[in-house]
Amino acid sequence: MLARSALRTIATPSSRLFHQSAARQTKVAVLGAGGGIGQPLSLLLKNDPLVTSLSLYDIRGAPGVAADVSHVDTGSEVAGYAADQLDQALEGVKVVVIPAGVPRKPGMTRDDLFNTNASIVRDLAAAIGRVAPTAHILVISNPVNSTVPIVAATLEKAGVFDPKRLFGVTTLDVVRAARFLAGLSSVSPAESPVTVIGGHSGATIVPLLSQSEYGKKITGEAYEKLVNRIQFGGDEVVKAKDGAGSATLSMAYAGAKFTHALLRGLNGEKGVVTPTFVKSPLYADQGIDFFSSNVELGPNGVEKIHEIGPLTAEEQKLLEACLPELKKNIEKGKAFVAN
Repeated sequence: MLARSALRTIATPSSRLFHQSAARQTKVAVLGAGGGIGQPLSLLLKNDPLVTSLSLYDIRGAPGVAADVSHVDTGSEVAGYAADQLDQALEGVKVVVIPAGVPRKPGMTRDDLFNTNASIVRDLAAAIGRVAPTAHILVISNPVNSTVPIVAATLEKAGVFDPKRLFGVTTLDVVRAARFLAGLSSVSPAESPVTVIGGHSGATIVPLLSQSEYGKKITGEAYEKLVNRIQFGGDEVVKAKDGAGSATLSMAYAGAKFTHALLRGLNGEKGVVTPTFVKSPLYADQGIDFFSSNVELGPNGVEKIHEIGPLTAEEQKLLEACLPELKKNIEKGKAFVAN
């Protein structure tokens, strides 16, 4: 039987991740808390010392998840809300995490999820704009390349859009890149971080391996296989689950990791930098106004959007494949709200 300290370590996204001061805590809402991502995400956030209280909402199951998670022996309070209680769930919330939506099944792309998840995300964004217009919004619901522009356009219609407060969670790509590279390099993932830019689906995912100490050593066929695995790691999970779901546990981990990074920034910690999909000037001249790159997080949310840095010929080719696809995804999201 594991000691309680061992269990606590396992329950957190990483031992380093949650060893931060809880000087300024906050209220976090999870919209879609009853789902495959929402349940483990809620558990991980319950264990985050920077979270004062959790507000768990879903069209079904959230009160039960809240009752279950509330028994975990950490300081935060937990409340669950049913389908007709969305406004109550959002009251006083500073950070909203949205994993709501349907999961991918074998043979489906993230874009195949668009019609269902677009409506869900739009309606949740409208409620946030009405009840918690100053909240920081973290979008997990796929396809992120389109759902983030949907949230932005919905908030713009309501007159409350602040680009510094809206984030697409692309952390799973970063997590996978570090894990896969570590396996090839026989090091700890903590030693092999990789910046991942672009978007959050297939060819729009561009890992900058040349900017990693270990990544730049990967060449030839091994490089091509690694890039492909980072770009299509989600397909690997969907196939392995054989119709039973998609990447839920790893996505929950990634969502909790990014939420914690944002909370650290909001609390005034300096130097919190991580890739995330935000409204960005980097490729706006090409009609691409949302892009994932290293972003410094701070008290205002987005404090600084970092430049991409030098690219190899291989990475430049990946970026050239990314941009037109990403532009199409973004325009699809905007058109959904406009129409």
